[in-house]
Amino acid sequence: MNRLAHETSPYLLQHADNPVDWWPWSAEAFDAARAAGKPVLLSVGYSSCHWCHVMAHESFEDRGTAEYLNEHFVSVKVDREERPDVDAVYMEAVQAATGHGGWPMTVFLTPDAEPFYFGTYFPPAPRHGMPSFRQVLEGVRQAWTTRRDEVTDVAGKIVRDLAQREISHQGDSTPGEQEQAQALLGLTREYDPQRGGFGGAPKFPPSMVLEFLLRHHARTGAEGALQMARDTCERMARGGIYDQLGGGFARYSVDRDWVVPHFEKMLYDNALLCRVYAHLWRATGSDLARRVALETADFMVRELRTDEGGFASALDADSDDGSGRHVEGAYYVWTPEQLRRVLGDDDAALAARYFGVTEEGTFEHGQSVLQLPEAEGVADAGRIASVRSRLLAERARRPAPGRDDKVVAAWNGLAVAALAETGAYFDRPDLTEAALGAADLLVRVHLDEHARLARTSKDGRVGANAGVLEDYADVAEGFLALASVTGEGVWLDFAGLLLDQVLTRFADAESGALFDTAADAEQLIRRPQDPTDNATPSGWTAAAGALLGYAAHTGSEAHRTGAERALGVVKTLGPRVPRFIGWGLAVAEALLDGPREVAVVGPARDDERTSALHRTALLAPAPGAVVARGVPDGDEFPLLADRVLIGGEPTAYVCQGFVCELPVTDPAALEARLTRD
Repeated sequence: MNRLAHETSPYLLQHADNPVDWWPWSAEAFDAARAAGKPVLLSVGYSSCHWCHVMAHESFEDRGTAEYLNEHFVSVKVDREERPDVDAVYMEAVQAATGHGGWPMTVFLTPDAEPFYFGTYFPPAPRHGMPSFRQVLEGVRQAWTTRRDEVTDVAGKIVRDLAQREISHQGDSTPGEQEQAQALLGLTREYDPQRGGFGGAPKFPPSMVLEFLLRHHARTGAEGALQMARDTCERMARGGIYDQLGGGFARYSVDRDWVVPHFEKMLYDNALLCRVYAHLWRATGSDLARRVALETADFMVRELRTDEGGFASALDADSDDGSGRHVEGAYYVWTPEQLRRVLGDDDAALAARYFGVTEEGTFEHGQSVLQLPEAEGVADAGRIASVRSRLLAERARRPAPGRDDKVVAAWNGLAVAALAETGAYFDRPDLTEAALGAADLLVRVHLDEHARLARTSKDGRVGANAGVLEDYADVAEGFLALASVTGEGVWLDFAGLLLDQVLTRFADAESGALFDTAADAEQLIRRPQDPTDNATPSGWTAAAGALLGYAAHTGSEAHRTGAERALGVVKTLGPRVPRFIGWGLAVAEALLDGPREVAVVGPARDDERTSALHRTALLAPAPGAVVARGVPDGDEFPLLADRVLIGGEPTAYVCQGFVCELPVTDPAALEARLTRD
């Protein structure tokens, strides 16, 4: 009996009709394995994973394979986005055993959930040196049947080895100028000056590293840091990884030149990159950065916002190519003939040149991914706008990629921060309203009366899985950004509730190290703990940043100390692996710059003079700055206490490093104060 039909995860629901007798991750599944004396097949993936779909079609939809699984295994299916804790502990085991990992992840466990054999995708027949999935199943079954003691001994040893892994954490020491400079030097060595970005193929958008580079430049004036950020952002925005028609970024580029993307679009990538481009515009005034920030924000609102006001997790890489086959990238690619059919010969020739569409194609089967290979401004802007509009309308007639409607708390927190700031920077109140809608959903649906977060919801129905550290941290980060933008102190209060949970349930009291799961969460074979940034900021570094921002708003010594103790890991890892702790380095920049507190007071919420001061404060690139806005001596924010109007004029108060300067009433004077060293 397949038990997935009542799950909230779109990924699990995709497998609800498989002939495999799937269980969701549960104690009951392992009880069943123990009672039957069978090993457990753990299959982990996510809804927009191309190779997860391939393996599902080849193996899990195959009746013969399913019958073999049902007879000899207890099969457990996990959505890694719903259960990042389960994914993390077994991915650590896979990487330790094989040297690599990825999804789909295929792990065989004892009924005590201890892993003993590992892999990722297995084909239906042997190929490229890989055994078939059936061969793997038969080999595991034979080992389990004939050498069970040996198998359980191996599993026990793996668990013991994982338990002995320790993170070097200098909880009593924070990163300083030397560590930040070493991290910048390390990034310079790995930088690709011809193409932007870091390392070779596949190439991922280095969102968190870019935030570090922008903050480092803002604090120190280092032109090299700004140059790496600016050039990388331009290369990505001009490449195929960016949707040149509809806005938004794909997950990564399969090549070094950002030409051919892996076409899935994730909420977290677009939230992080929207914020990066908005911050790049703030630093440079770049028209390209402004355009990409706004187009990416509009993409999120248009294509990912759910009816309940939250944001869906992802759009699939695959879609129907018009013949009934699901093909990667089918929604996005073009041939010269398709351009001619939509645009006519003259405009098609212009579009082919402008977007880099060739007869040979830049993708597969003579199809091209749209890019901007030539400098902007070389073509007639009016004609290009018309071309883009007509192509977008034609694309909308194609079968659209599937959408994972699951609302993940952490990723929605990232979206709240990005949309709130982008709306404020570019005078787009609709974007700020979208951020407020998502924040409201997180409070109404995900947050319970004990200030505990649920990881996911779908269709307004909360999921059963508890929030992990990144959920608390990223949602708090979003609420802090929303508080600064809107002047509504309730969002600061909600952030405080979440961060109190971080300090009491996720932090080690002795060292200040942070765990990915709460002390009272389900006990797995190992309590996951990873400070390195991957596709998103790690929960550890995100929590450090939110704790630091909240402390600057409130003066809370406990929260600042928590942030400083957490940042000890950045002192260790920043100089060694800067690409993989970019958000931690960005938070360290805020620590070195601040706390820098800006309080703006005015006679009324809609006062234009107050709004001018407030916007000036928000546009300051100082990495350690927090902003509060309200009426004189207001109670919305602690920073407003005892702040009065000077000469009856709206007034801004600036304090840095626990020292306050004289208040100012002129936006230009405030800008000068916030941009000087």
